Amino acid sequence: MSVLGRRGMRRAVFALALLCAAALNHGPAQADMMTVAVDQASVLKLPGQVATIVIGNPMIADASLQRGGLLVVTGKGYGATNIVALDRSGNVVMQKTVQVLGAGGDDIVTVYRGVERESYSCAPDCEKRITLGDSPAYFNGVLAQSGARNSAAGPNK
Repeated sequence: MSVLGRRGMRRAVFALALLCAAALNHGPAQADMMTVAVDQASVLKLPGQVATIVIGNPMIADASLQRGGLLVVTGKGYGATNIVALDRSGNVVMQKTVQVLGAGGDDIVTVYRGVERESYSCAPDCEKRITLGDSPAYFNGVLAQSGARNSAAGPNK
């Protein structure tokens, strides 16, 4: 009989089986994951013969297929979704999980006034910035100002 005994050997085999099962059932591999900041874009090189791109949740990320097999992925909202690339026959040629994180950087300042939240971009002076999660009154006010300014600067103005 071995040093472990029959009961010890069963436990060792059971532990090894659990370890193997855990290794097989892990989440997406790091290579199958891409991270994008909200309101930012990232470029992804696609495998050949891609005809169709499918976005799991277009409220989280958007994608635009470009010449040369490039895909521009833009973070739209916080969370995770997936991108699936299909060839002309409908075969999956690529799958990626897209994790969209909050805007980073040392120049963003968040101000809380009780439960109300405002965001500012301070590079080098602080200016209003709309960010997902800002209070509706602040967000809508800054968005309206930006829209009015862009309209005034449009063609024939």
